[in-house]
Amino acid sequence: MEGALADAEAALNARFAPDEPHAAHRKVRLRDRKDYRARIWATRERLWIDRVASAWLIRRFIDPKAKFLWLKRVRDCPRSAVGFDFDGAEFTHADSKVTFEVLLSSFSLEHDAGLRRLGALVHHLDVGGIPVAEGPGFATIMAGTRALQADDDGLLKAITPVLDSLYAGYSAADRER
Repeated sequence: MEGALADAEAALNARFAPDEPHAAHRKVRLRDRKDYRARIWATRERLWIDRVASAWLIRRFIDPKAKFLWLKRVRDCPRSAVGFDFDGAEFTHADSKVTFEVLLSSFSLEHDAGLRRLGALVHHLDVGGIPVAEGPGFATIMAGTRALQADDDGLLKAITPVLDSLYAGYSAADRER
């Protein structure tokens, strides 16, 4: 059963994120949030798990005034934009971390238990690894939300309450321990 779930998740990921970035072998540098305020952040269009969760994280915890640019081709990324989740971007997969986890480490957010648990969910859905119980449900919600939205701005807006709720639930569960 677990193998069938993993196969289904892999098929979803291959369908919705065929141009997944390759992990760079580099140390994640600590960044200061004040250097990343009111910036334009750019990533590949047709958001999927890591990109939408990273955009949510950026807006909620790093740059509340972030504006997003959804790229048809990553080579068209403006030099002034902060790139994420594509090969050559400032923030992308590094060693075993997906972009969401790289952002957590880069901005010293990994101390937040709710964000760490959300990172584990994103990691599992993006590249596999340790299964997370909410994974198949979140992937289904993401696929349905994506099907209902005309563009990536609408998708981010629609999925934000879901990510807010997951974060709140993970944080509350940690406080109860």
